[in-house]
Amino acid sequence: MASIFTKIINKEIPATIVYEDDKHIAILDVHPNAKGHTLCIPKKEVNKVFDLEEQEYIDLMLFSRKVANGLEKSVSCKRIGLSVIGLEVPHVHVHLIPLSTMEDARFTSKVKVEEEEMKSLGATINNNIG
Repeated sequence: MASIFTKIINKEIPATIVYEDDKHIAILDVHPNAKGHTLCIPKKEVNKVFDLEEQEYIDLMLFSRKVANGLEKSVSCKRIGLSVIGLEVPHVHVHLIPLSTMEDARFTSKVKVEEEEMKSLGATINNNIG
């Protein structure tokens, strides 16, 4: 059965796409820890990050770095945190979280971002990826 991320990749369900290439997609998290919380996802559906082939893993990290650099230019934060947990959805994904405090990285509280702000933020991040 296709994961929710595969359905987003196939454009079967909507998402705020920040950036994509032929192998990956970056979307804004719908339940963000902080404004700008972005998920970087390989288009190939693999359950666990360490099950990726070595080059796929490297490519995901390079893609995530590129998105993180654009994200850092787009939101106010001290740094961009990276987390790979993988329990929520059985499809590899990297969380890029703008951090102002350690609480932003704990997945214990969420912020509300309205749909129009998500679209605007997604476009801003995309414009800052270079």
